[in-house]
Amino acid sequence: MNTTLFQPYSINLLKLSNRIVMAPLTRRRADNAALAADEVVALYYAQRASAGLIIAEGSQISPQAYGYTGSPGCYTEKQLAGWNKVTRAVHAAGGKIFLQLWHVGPFSHRLLQPEGKAPVSASPVTPEGDVLTAEGRFPYEASRDMSKKEILQTVSDFARAARSAIIAGFDGVEIHGAHAYVIDQFIMDGTNKRTDEFGGNKENRARFLFMIIEAILEQIPSSKVGLRLSPRSVKKGMEDSNPEDTYGYIAEQLNSYDLAYLHISEMMTPEERLADPGKSIVPFYRNIFKGPLISCGGHTRQSAMQMLEDQHADLIAFGKPFISNPDLAERLQHNAPLTPWDKDTFYHGGKKGYIDYPTLCLASN
Repeated sequence: MNTTLFQPYSINLLKLSNRIVMAPLTRRRADNAALAADEVVALYYAQRASAGLIIAEGSQISPQAYGYTGSPGCYTEKQLAGWNKVTRAVHAAGGKIFLQLWHVGPFSHRLLQPEGKAPVSASPVTPEGDVLTAEGRFPYEASRDMSKKEILQTVSDFARAARSAIIAGFDGVEIHGAHAYVIDQFIMDGTNKRTDEFGGNKENRARFLFMIIEAILEQIPSSKVGLRLSPRSVKKGMEDSNPEDTYGYIAEQLNSYDLAYLHISEMMTPEERLADPGKSIVPFYRNIFKGPLISCGGHTRQSAMQMLEDQHADLIAFGKPFISNPDLAERLQHNAPLTPWDKDTFYHGGKKGYIDYPTLCLASN
């Protein structure tokens, strides 16, 4: 049996107890007024501290970045105090934790935006679906193109949030450049129709991302900065016409920055991974990116071990299994059964379906 999944791994000077990563999972348990984490959120993450690395849920970098009610921010003193409760609890339990920095872009509503303005994107788009606001659910509305002044402000907001996260005790930050949120809106030619220096060819479309990376690196070491991308995980009507060329270019350029890791998110099911391992795009990026690589999306114990044995990735991220299995690392190591999750409690569920899932020892009693 390949035991690499359960062996220690180091991201520069950060020593991880195993190669199992808890993927960032939006749970929307923050206080709706302050948008801050509390003791319950701290307990939730501490329960999962046996993961080699926790990547905490997306945290908006500014009021403009907000779009999911109950999601925590990282730009006020109350929010940083809340996150400090989380980092202290995780570290006390022996864990390591990064914070994902997030700007949702068009996935918001003017009722959630400062001064009631329309949400921003690289170019105007109208997402499918609806959004929850204090006044009820409404369909997503057309976004507006981000002005150059707003671009520069957003770059600054990312940098400030990164520095604040480290002050709050996080071991590092992950830039959310995936899943059609604002950074990805600039990257994809299907959503970026700009004619200025931020639109057109792939170099211009990636400019916003690299400005953010460079601004963050002026505040914290590169060893504390990771990036998440999702080259083929698209929302309807939001995609790139040549993702291998576009995201391959980005991955190659990242080699100059010596980041903590590149996190590739794939929309794959466990059945797809096991039936056709060659469908994964992670090996393509393994051949380009020279730093630590995280593979995420639909992994099982078997697929995770196989990907590490094939040296396609260095770390494996698990998402939903961590919701219902706080001790997922131990369960995977002992090949123990996993507790199924309750989808109805993913969001806005209070303590139920959040901190009440049993550990292996409790489940067996």
